[in-house]
Amino acid sequence: MSKTLLKNVHAIVTCDCDDTVYENCDVLIDSPRILQIGKGLEDDQAQVIDCTGKVIYPGLIGTHHHFFQTFVRNRMVIDYPSMTVMEWLDRVYPIFANVDEEIMYYSSLTAMADLVKHGCTTAFDHQYNHTKGHGVYMIDQQVRGAEQIGVRYVGGRSANTLPMEKGSPIPPEILETTEGFLEDCERLINKYHDREPYAMTQIVVAPCQPINSYPETFSEAAKLARKHGVRMHTHLGEGETAGMLERYGMRTLDWCEEQGFIGEDVWFAHCWELTVEEFEKLGKYNSGVSHCPSPAILGGFPIIDMKAIQETGTVISLGCDGSSTNDSSSLLDTLRTTYLMQAWHSKERGGSVSPYEILKMATVNGAKTLGRPELGWLGEGQAADLFAINIQKLEYVGATHDLLNFLPKVGVTGEVDFTMVNGAVIFKDGKLTRVIEEQLQEEATKAYAKISVLLDQI
Repeated sequence: MSKTLLKNVHAIVTCDCDDTVYENCDVLIDSPRILQIGKGLEDDQAQVIDCTGKVIYPGLIGTHHHFFQTFVRNRMVIDYPSMTVMEWLDRVYPIFANVDEEIMYYSSLTAMADLVKHGCTTAFDHQYNHTKGHGVYMIDQQVRGAEQIGVRYVGGRSANTLPMEKGSPIPPEILETTEGFLEDCERLINKYHDREPYAMTQIVVAPCQPINSYPETFSEAAKLARKHGVRMHTHLGEGETAGMLERYGMRTLDWCEEQGFIGEDVWFAHCWELTVEEFEKLGKYNSGVSHCPSPAILGGFPIIDMKAIQETGTVISLGCDGSSTNDSSSLLDTLRTTYLMQAWHSKERGGSVSPYEILKMATVNGAKTLGRPELGWLGEGQAADLFAINIQKLEYVGATHDLLNFLPKVGVTGEVDFTMVNGAVIFKDGKLTRVIEEQLQEEATKAYAKISVLLDQI
């Protein structure tokens, strides 16, 4: 255990239930937890970090991403805005089929580095790309990368099981069986899932998408997850509703309910096709929604009404989504995008969520979504997961009087001053502290070249 004293902090935005903001104070940390917040704190055994002019926020928590797509971005030949989701899947899946374990490792490192540098301390990844001939131990590569960087990692073991001849766009190289998927979920849970407070690695059972899987993939996944007491996740209401109606005669959420894949231990990504009544159903079950604003805007999809969703009791958290539909892994950018998106949308309903509420979606609600009460806000006994913003800059003059709304409202989207996880500084002064970035960049570039060649041929 090691102690750290954050000294002379300008302000701490705790995101606690009282929305407390501490001013001109110190934070004493005994890794992994916060011991005390107060004025004039001292500890001879603690390493001191001078935080003069800095504002401390709880670490951001991402609840939907696809790390492997980091090497399939900024490509106009697979331009997401010009296609439907299903058209885009038809174009990109043959490329995804060539992702191997080395590409998975370095693309995940690239995404996690971007997340950490922009204040993310807990990163969930929805990993459905397990390829025949290239490796099925993809989550293992992400665990390895997260341990190197020092970010808290939650791995969603995903899969698609419905073959092309039955109506899915999934190439044979990526297609899995329900039995194989469940076996690997069990392996990963037994090997990596840590149930203790402050755990750095956890596993989620997360079949990819109802439209591309057999019903039993979801029903058996729910049984397995509840047997082990782990959470569940999938895509929902992302353009598949018409296909589900044609195939099963029911909408996707009803289909998930029929499979038992709904409840307080389940959260869904996107959901822009859902009706008010369906959000009320999610609220009844205490299920959550991971809102990913960037792909919704890029795809020209409906803007979800966050205010109305909140009123149903559904917990809304935030995600970047994969870089093929975002091109970036910055949750600070996601905060800003969400705020602007909702501000525009609110004109139709006469009220919107505040910038501060959006910050709490990326902190408190992210922790609720993942079932992690020790994360998401700052206080004694809470995990020392936080990031700092230096507000002593010319560009912030006149904007720092309201630090609750500051980040989304002003559009603070650049690199943070430092990021801390479980009391360890993993990013500071523009550099990751636990790896040699220049070396990793060189190695990652070589791995990227293998898939870049295929993209150049489209």
